[in-house]
Amino acid sequence: MSNLQTATFAGGCFWCTEAIFKRLKGVEGVISGYSGGRVENPTYEQVSSGDTGHADAIQIKFDPSIISYEQLVEIFFKLHDPTTLNQQGADIGEQYRSMIFFHDEEQHKVAEKVMERFEKEKIYNDPIVTEITPFIDFYKAEDYHQDYYEQNRNSNSYCRIVIDPKIQKLYRDFKSQVKEDVD
Repeated sequence: MSNLQTATFAGGCFWCTEAIFKRLKGVEGVISGYSGGRVENPTYEQVSSGDTGHADAIQIKFDPSIISYEQLVEIFFKLHDPTTLNQQGADIGEQYRSMIFFHDEEQHKVAEKVMERFEKEKIYNDPIVTEITPFIDFYKAEDYHQDYYEQNRNSNSYCRIVIDPKIQKLYRDFKSQVKEDVD
C-alpha cells in the first residue's frame, strides 16, 4: 500500500464528508479532523467557537490507480455547496468553509483546473468560493467524531436529514465509483 496518496478537503461538517468519501472505490481510509488554522492540536469545542481559524476537514488515503485525485476533487465539488462562504446548510461559521489543501504542485494544478472547469461550465449559479491552499497541518478530531455516520445514523436526526441525502446523491451520480461492500 505504499502507493497511497493523501488528499485533504474541508466541505462543511466532517461527518458528512467522511461518510461520502469512505464509500469510494480506491479510498483506503478517511479521518475527520481540523486544518487551515493557527492553533496546534485544537479541540472540537475550540474549533466550534470559530476562533482557531481551522475548518472541519477530512484527510483521505487513496490509491491513485483506482481513483484519481481529479475524481476526488470533482466529487468534492459536487457533494457540497462550494458557493457559500463559511457555511454549509444550517452549519454556519468559518469552520464550515470550503477548502482544498493541496499536498504538492500537481494537486494544486488539478484542483485549480477542476474549479475553473466548473466555473466555465456554470455548474453553479453563484461563483465558487472554495479556497485552494497549501497543506500545512492536519489534526485528528476526537475519537467520537470518527466514523460518526456509521455509529449514529439511526439515532441522530442530523445523519438522516443532512448526511443521508448526500449519500443518496453519491449513489445516484457516482454509482460506478462506490464500493459494493458499503451500504
